[in-house]
Amino acid sequence: MGRPKQFDPDVAVNKAMELFWRKGFAETTPQDLVTELDIGKGSLYNTFASKRALFDLALRRYVEMRVAGVVETLERPGPVTERLRVALRRLADADVTLTSRGCLGVNTAVELAGQDEAAAEVVGRLFDRIEAAFRAVIEEGQRSGEIAAGRDSQQLAGLILASFIGMSVLAKTADAQRLRRTIDAVMAVL
Repeated sequence: MGRPKQFDPDVAVNKAMELFWRKGFAETTPQDLVTELDIGKGSLYNTFASKRALFDLALRRYVEMRVAGVVETLERPGPVTERLRVALRRLADADVTLTSRGCLGVNTAVELAGQDEAAAEVVGRLFDRIEAAFRAVIEEGQRSGEIAAGRDSQQLAGLILASFIGMSVLAKTADAQRLRRTIDAVMAVL
């Protein structure tokens, strides 16, 4: 009979997420994971099967965390335009303050999406869900009169999403002023 696990797999996924976020998938070695998670190689493979399987778990965890944060901000009470501004600032500030890592989803899209269908699908779902959250709040703003009703909510949501993706790349330079100017420009379009 094998020894019982001496680590919490849930905590290990969070630590792996942080490591993949810092280094990317390709640059993270199994030894990096063993060191970061403070587990043996056997435990790594017995619990998670492979580096890739652990990455998939970490990326899905990140997607849930990121979407939940955006949705929570957008569903708060108050003016729609202010909620959109706060959501964009929250996304940009998190990307800058977390040691300029950007967004793990965007980083994964840049690193793997063109060559890895499974990663592209997970990241695509992240973008779809964030865009849907933006669209829902834009439509709320159109009903309340804060945003012109004649504007195409899908196009506006797509513009905000594309701006967010660009800001995630810009965040890697840790230029908070540039990000704030971008947010101001996006909000002026609404």
